[in-house]
Amino acid sequence: MGSTRTIILQKENKLALNGAEFIYGDEMIFVSAREGYEGLNWFRAYEKDARWTGWQLIEFEPAYEVGELHIHKNTIYFHSYMEGGEGDMDIWSATIDGNKLSNLKNLSINTEDLEGWPYISPDGSELWYTGLHMGTAAVFRSKKTNGDWEMPELIVSQFAGEPTLDKEGNLYFTHHYFQDGVMIEADIYVAYRKN
Repeated sequence: MGSTRTIILQKENKLALNGAEFIYGDEMIFVSAREGYEGLNWFRAYEKDARWTGWQLIEFEPAYEVGELHIHKNTIYFHSYMEGGEGDMDIWSATIDGNKLSNLKNLSINTEDLEGWPYISPDGSELWYTGLHMGTAAVFRSKKTNGDWEMPELIVSQFAGEPTLDKEGNLYFTHHYFQDGVMIEADIYVAYRKN
């Protein structure tokens, strides 16, 4: 790894808590609790000359209850505890057009248990996410057929979550270690795709 630096996403020296970032091309969408705004909000920033600037508020209903997100083409996928879901935290999708969201949908893969941390494969055919298996976090995958998400399959079980794929299709995920019910460590693992 090379050097690291803090990315400043503030305006007029106002306080902000930023996170849940998603970068695509020269754009970043992130979640922020910041001075001058109520609750959590989504913002968009643009990279120019190695700096993230020109941030703008993305308009959405506060009831969406912002969560981790992933964007594929003009569709944003995110997790939320908002009402109208299947139970616990669910994965939702919405159309993103500029700085507005529309066509909110609760995905068919949701259950009464937790589903979150969505990742969509580059071709849009696979949804990877964190769900529950035997009471602990696990990695699931659902394939899209004829525009609908199929029944998900368990990929990595027991204390695994937050999946993402690299350009070769290898799976990266976080594995959490617990002792006496307390998480004491979390590491990133990779599972290589078979040819």
